[in-house]
Amino acid sequence: MSYSLLFTLAFAAALVAGLLVKFWLASRQVRHVARHRGEVPEAFAQTISLSAHQKAADYTVAKARFGLIEMAWGTALLLGWTLLGGLDLLNKLLLAWLGGGMVQQLVLLAAFAAIGGLLELPFTLWQTFRLEERFGFNKMTWGLWLRDTVVSTLIGAAIGLPIAALILWIMGATGTLWWLWAWAAWMGFNLLLMLVYPMFIAPIFNKFQPLDDPTLKARVTALMSRCGFRAKGLFVMDGSRRSAHANAYFTGFGASKRVVFYDTLLRQLNAGEVEAVLAHELGHFKHRHIVKRLVAMFALSLAGFALLGWVSTQAWFYTGLGVQPNMSTAAPNSALALLLFMLAVPVFGFFVAPLSARLSRRHEFEADAYAIAQTSGADLSAALLKLYQDNASTLTPDPVFVKFYYSHPPASERLARMLATA
Repeated sequence: MSYSLLFTLAFAAALVAGLLVKFWLASRQVRHVARHRGEVPEAFAQTISLSAHQKAADYTVAKARFGLIEMAWGTALLLGWTLLGGLDLLNKLLLAWLGGGMVQQLVLLAAFAAIGGLLELPFTLWQTFRLEERFGFNKMTWGLWLRDTVVSTLIGAAIGLPIAALILWIMGATGTLWWLWAWAAWMGFNLLLMLVYPMFIAPIFNKFQPLDDPTLKARVTALMSRCGFRAKGLFVMDGSRRSAHANAYFTGFGASKRVVFYDTLLRQLNAGEVEAVLAHELGHFKHRHIVKRLVAMFALSLAGFALLGWVSTQAWFYTGLGVQPNMSTAAPNSALALLLFMLAVPVFGFFVAPLSARLSRRHEFEADAYAIAQTSGADLSAALLKLYQDNASTLTPDPVFVKFYYSHPPASERLARMLATA
């Protein structure tokens, strides 16, 4: 049996196994949430109304069912691009039109992204204008959606094509260790993007106004001073322009580091609760979660580039995924290798996702504990309950589904741990 056939069988087996597990987990979630829809859990009976609990259950079930359809469509597209020859056909058409070289490779990447985006467009529109609209979360108009789509596409092309060209050039010009140089360029690009995004890109889509509530500003400033945290500014973002969901976050690093509150968050929480939520976010920095995640990203991406450097020289990697490569230097396979690698890695990486989710949940518990030590545990509990309710997050998720997917612990676990910590 050839290596190509073995790789095809391994890819197909991983794809089918992953799809079955995803469907099993989603069906568990739907059944579990629907089964507990009729009664608010005892721990929340005094704070969450039955109507809010049922809205969260219905929203969760609707998203899970929509996700099943989207998952099936995504699997069909993946098979179409790989084993059914879609990417091979697109590559051959562009080779016949443009010949080999950098231009053909960049056009291949752009065409793949454009076709994929168009094929997934109906699901994006349905989720925004039907699913989110049905539960009262969508605030986006068709005009705003069209503007966002056009602007994000142009920005993506302006940023993505140059870095893609650089990576492709490195792959063809720097010898057998090209993957090390490509990794360094990719990491440098990501760090640069973290620096410029909050100052130059994010304001294109949202308005950021300095926090002008003097009482809240004083509390937040005092909290950051106690925690030894410095930021360039405190800003309020017009998140309500697009969605009713609420959030707060830190963005950037170094000179561009800033605190951002959604306007929806400030409307829903009082000053003490906002301070507690911010203390939770500060907990991530205090425990160096951001640094740890960056280091993990650096290590994983280095391993990924090293693996890509090897498989890109193996004919079975291409033929096993339905593509006929040209292993000569006349028509390099760099863009093909990048695309096939991006398509194949998630299929195999799906099975280690629970490890990442578990680590993230542990970080959330640590950040909660830090927030309780710096502010009021009662305020943090109240804020979390309001956010769970306003975002229609179910209070009764399936435990297995949680272990596999949830990056944040369920409300019941977080509140119980807060009580124990206090």
